[in-house]
Amino acid sequence: MFHPCFSLFQSIWRCFNISTKETQINEEIRDKEVRVIDTDGTQLGVMPIEEAMRLAEEKSTDLVKIAPQAKPPVCKIMDFGKYRFEQAKREKEAKKNQRVIEVKEVRLSLNIDTHDFETKATQAIKFLKSGNRVKVSIRFRGREMAHPENGLVTMSKFAEACSEFGTVEKPAKLEGRSMLMFLAAKSSK
Repeated sequence: MFHPCFSLFQSIWRCFNISTKETQINEEIRDKEVRVIDTDGTQLGVMPIEEAMRLAEEKSTDLVKIAPQAKPPVCKIMDFGKYRFEQAKREKEAKKNQRVIEVKEVRLSLNIDTHDFETKATQAIKFLKSGNRVKVSIRFRGREMAHPENGLVTMSKFAEACSEFGTVEKPAKLEGRSMLMFLAAKSSK
């Protein structure tokens, strides 16, 4: 299994991680004077750091620097463990509510058959329904580069086929040997 010192190392490491974050607490605050806010939110004014530490100690809470860039820095008397817990809870809630939009790609060819075209359009519509962006690309091979207007026709037909569920975010544009177009899902209001 693990070495007996492993659990000791693990607990020391956990404490190290807690103390090396961006928020300074108690003895880590090195400023001479700070503006102090009480636990209930009332301002106690600007005072020396020793007096602020004494007030925090009397209430058996922590002195936390909440605005280090202010002149003088703002510190609040609070229970730091509870503050960290609530902050983590808020971050978790924000993460849960955010939606990551992926970019899915559909590749066409200049001389694509109707059934293949419909299959690709169906796939793109499926991506758009799930809220993702779709990158549509056509790769020009050989002498196809001489007729980029054929690619524009294919792209506009594809955009028309997907128009019920998506809109053209970036119109078709030739970049090197590829023509690219981006479709975005229509907002479902």
